[in-house]
Amino acid sequence: MKDVGGEERFSVIMNFNSQQYAIFLPLVFLLYWGLPHRYRWWLLLVASYYFYMSWNPQYVVLILGTTIVSYISAIILERTESTTQKKLVLAVTSLICLGVLFVFKYFNFISESVAYVCAQLALPLHPVTLQVLLPVGISFYTFQTLSYVIDVYKGKVKAEHHFGQYATFISFFPQLVAGPIERTPNLLPQIKSVKKFDYDEAVYGLRLMAWGFFKKLVVADNAAIIVDNVYGSLGKCTGFDLLLAVFLFTLQIYCDFSGYSDIAIGSARILGIKLMTNFKSPYWSGSLKEFWGRWHISLSTWFRDYLYIPLGGSRCSALRHNINIMITFLVSGLWHGANWTFVLWGGIHGIIQVIENVLSFNKIEKHGLRRILSILFIFVVCNIAWVFFRARTISDAFYILGNIIVPTGGIEWYLHSGIGIFKSDVRALLYPIALIFVFDYVSLKQDVLEWLSHRKTILRWGIYIVIIYWTILKMPLATSSFIYFQF
Repeated sequence: MKDVGGEERFSVIMNFNSQQYAIFLPLVFLLYWGLPHRYRWWLLLVASYYFYMSWNPQYVVLILGTTIVSYISAIILERTESTTQKKLVLAVTSLICLGVLFVFKYFNFISESVAYVCAQLALPLHPVTLQVLLPVGISFYTFQTLSYVIDVYKGKVKAEHHFGQYATFISFFPQLVAGPIERTPNLLPQIKSVKKFDYDEAVYGLRLMAWGFFKKLVVADNAAIIVDNVYGSLGKCTGFDLLLAVFLFTLQIYCDFSGYSDIAIGSARILGIKLMTNFKSPYWSGSLKEFWGRWHISLSTWFRDYLYIPLGGSRCSALRHNINIMITFLVSGLWHGANWTFVLWGGIHGIIQVIENVLSFNKIEKHGLRRILSILFIFVVCNIAWVFFRARTISDAFYILGNIIVPTGGIEWYLHSGIGIFKSDVRALLYPIALIFVFDYVSLKQDVLEWLSHRKTILRWGIYIVIIYWTILKMPLATSSFIYFQF
């Protein structure tokens, strides 16, 4: 399942960057605010299932089945007094939900890995594989249902008895296929509550969507052209081409995924629903611990609350604490994909965080030269780790890292080494990338989009027109699916 980057993209019909979505969302918006409150959850449920079925109608059975199982389990948990029985219900529910995820996402990986180990031990074993397509978003809605059931088990939330509204919570289309992974206390009450149209909230959502499209179409998709070119021709590439591809993928995956999150959050915002923030300027982090407090926040907090803390978190011996960190990040890596490259990617992040703990590196100052150096160091670490995330195999990843630095030829030769990237392709990305970094830096101190709402009309609309025109002018002719759709 190593499709990161673009060689084998999913053929999702209802991409956020598709013409279908450009028709679908305004239609849902108009119907939603035109309907009485009691019918709105119906509209969201039908729209969400239509959105999901536009990818593969057959797999709607999976999300519906997961929803039914978790719905019934939560009600049983709420009505059961026996702790033993509650544990049994939780175990069975987790086994069912994770079992479906395992079959579709990890069965072939485990089978092939076992066969490989047996072959090394001179025990020939042919792997049994399933010819199935990974259901889009299965990792996301599985985790969302599990968090709900676990929270009911722990008594943190009450079981939802209205099946339709619960099903809407699980399938809510803006965040269905790639998050944010929402928690029950935030999203479910908003689906149930009576809302009045708020012009300012809707405008904010549109601004956020426009910024997300800019990141996706202008930066991520244009960077993908170069990245796919290099990663698809590794034998022909050395030196600067590899370095450039590594750097651009670091930007590509951020702009692709945070762009998706912005569009998702913005789409929900125009419907009067506030999803959780999923990114907070992660490449301005001074430690990996800080990075994971800013990157894919809904997933990192999920693993913190439902894996890391139950393992013991930091309230244990130093050795056990570091083991808990490593387990969490190895599982996080495996969550991203059924490939050892993802596990190694997670392991790199875990090892660096363990080192940070031992050296107290994550307590570094918030300002000054040391802060700047730590930000640069973490950015380099992220670049290196992303190589394993993007590469199809571990050997490909080591080829890239081993051939970035070429000891001979001089600077001029180095910059023109390998297959040679067109200068115009790189130049087209310079200003958008600079804008992304500036925007994120300013966002550390204030909400840029909220600040924009208080500017004069001529300035606001001038910025709107520039961003929209820039997006239309610089977007590639062939746009791509979002990377995280495959996870």
